[in-house]
Order: sequence, then structure tokens, then C-alpha cells
Amino acid sequence: MKAVVYKGPYSVEIEDVAKPGIQHPNEVVVKVTSTAICGSDLHMYEGRTAAEPGIVFGHENMGIIEEVGPGVTSLMAGDRVVMPFNVACGFCTNCLDGYTGFCQTVNPGFAGGAYGYVAMGPWAGGQAEYLRVPYADFNCLKLPPGNEHESDFMLLADIFPTGYHGCELAQVRPGESVAVYGGGPVGLMAAYSALLRGASKAFVVDRIPERLDKAREIGAIPVNFAEGDPVQQIKDQTQGAGTDKGVDAVGYQAMAHGEAREEPATVLNSLVETVRATGALGVPGLYVPADPGGPDEQAKKGMLVVSIGKLFEKGLRMGTGQCNVKRYNRRLRDMIIEGRAKPSFVVSHELPLDQAPSAYDKFDKRIEGYTKVILHP
Repeated sequence: MKAVVYKGPYSVEIEDVAKPGIQHPNEVVVKVTSTAICGSDLHMYEGRTAAEPGIVFGHENMGIIEEVGPGVTSLMAGDRVVMPFNVACGFCTNCLDGYTGFCQTVNPGFAGGAYGYVAMGPWAGGQAEYLRVPYADFNCLKLPPGNEHESDFMLLADIFPTGYHGCELAQVRPGESVAVYGGGPVGLMAAYSALLRGASKAFVVDRIPERLDKAREIGAIPVNFAEGDPVQQIKDQTQGAGTDKGVDAVGYQAMAHGEAREEPATVLNSLVETVRATGALGVPGLYVPADPGGPDEQAKKGMLVVSIGKLFEKGLRMGTGQCNVKRYNRRLRDMIIEGRAKPSFVVSHELPLDQAPSAYDKFDKRIEGYTKVILHP
């Protein structure tokens, strides 16, 4: 089968790899109809992780079940499904508590597994024609048959639940104001989710015009950090108080405000300044324990200078960690079906799988309006 294979920094290729088959009775094989390129994939693509050449990328996947293991009870061939990017067992302590992003079974020695991602277990990615799904009864979310809402449902694999998770970590409530740093797909989903949850104002901080335009389209307030300190811009629009809540949708590759250089802790520190005393921060943006491309020796070790004194002084709360997709995906699916949510507004390009190398290059360079890419094998 055809698949997107990592070759080294800034290089992926379409290669022929072995088609997956059933290896355990609880598995299914899905014929992939849609798979997305994620900003997290770019960390590997850029050589900013320990990823080795040969990984099949792709943790955002949906499709039609083609083969069903004999131990699977709730699914059958022909079912249309979307899979959380988290690979989870459903029965370990963390899964039972709802923390499926930190499954203790699927990746021995580490809490958490995912398709096609470095250090997240042996699970091949779905930027390919077929995907093997373990613990399928637990990991597959059934969708209505047909192809309606294809691009909306695609986003249930990761970015819609992850944006919502950012708001959950920050405990966003109706009537509150929210500052979202990062206007990429997850940041836009966080702002969208905040508004769905009843936020009175949602600010989106970025510098890329297409992203800021998207924020405006959904009713959020764009803040261009290239035009001045975003903290002050937001305070000027909140009578000096700052926002009730904040979401970091950027992570460790954050750019210094007004400068063309990385400053990994700048978003965390800006949020500490932006959010009012006793507010809360949600941090779904990715931070890693080691960054080979970090701007200094401390950053290379995943150690950042964060304004913990100010965070403590203001009595701020902070929630972190990757999204537990299954906690949200069923309800978000139903909102899509009922017309209450249409997250596909972030999708900029839908392309055949064989255009993945070009799509990675353009998405990484943020050119030609590339904001979110869905590939169709």
C-alpha cells in the first residue's frame, strides 16, 4: 500500500509499505478515506524530535472498516469510523478514569500511545491507504454512513477535541473571556470551543493573516502580535483587567513577540500576564522533555524559564497535557450531526495522498494559505 514515510528532517516520501493485517482478535483494519497533517507532525518533520527515518506518519485518521477481528463485538465491515489519535486499551487505571491520552498498556514504559508518532508506541500511522486499529471496540467512534460531514468528522480525531480540551483544562465557563495564544488549527478550535461553551469574548493571538482572518470569521477577536505586545493589546480591550482564562495552543516552538527567533516560554509567560488573578490556564500546546533544536542548552533539555513567581502571586491554576479524545469526541460528533458545530472551517486544502510531500513543505512554511490539510488516499 502507499504511505507517507519520514525520511529525515524536512523530507517525507510516498512509499510502498506492507498492508496491515489483523494481529489480535480485538483489532480491525480500516480503509482510510481521510487523514490529516497536524502541527505536531511538523515537529518530527523538522527534526525537532528523536524520530528515526521509516516512521509512517499520521495520527488523525478516519475511514471504512474493511476487516474485523473475531473478538470485536460492536463493529462490522462497512462501518464508517474515526479514531482518536490516542491509542488506548480501555481497561487500565488511566483509561478507566477517562485519561485515555495516558494509557498504561499500549506503550510499555510510557503513559500514552498514538498512531505514527515518535516514542508513542509501535502503532503505524494512517497517512496511508490502510490502518490497523487495536482495541477497536474502544478506539473506533462510529459515524453515520455515507460521506456527509467528512471533513468535520475528520477533525474529531484530534484538533476539535484538543481545542475543546484546552478550554476544559482552563475550566472556561459561560460569560467568561478567554485569550488563546496560537491561531493554528488547535488554537482556532480552542477559540471556537470557548464560544460554543458560552464565552463572552475569545481573543486569538497570532501573526499570520489567514489565521487572524479565520478567527474573525468565527466571532473571535484577532490580536496580531507583530503589531505590538499582545498582553497590552488584550488588556486595552478588557478595561485593563485581562481575561478570565487563557489557552496555550502553541507549545515549545513559540516565537518571541516582535522578533524572528524562538523563545519557548514566551506564550506561557504572556498568559501569566494576560489572565487576571485567580484565573486559569489550559495548556494543550506541546512541550517535550528534549528538543534537539532548542535555542539554548536548557531548552534542549525541555527546561524553560517560566514566571512561576507571578503565577503563584496571582493564584493562577494551570492544567496541562495531551487531549483525552474519547472524553469529548462522541458529544462533539453529535454536535456536528445536529448542525451545532462545523469545525471544518479551519480546513484549507484537501489533497490526494500522493501530494503529501508538497503539502508538508507548504504547511511547514505557512505559505499559500496552508492552515489545515486533509489527505485522501
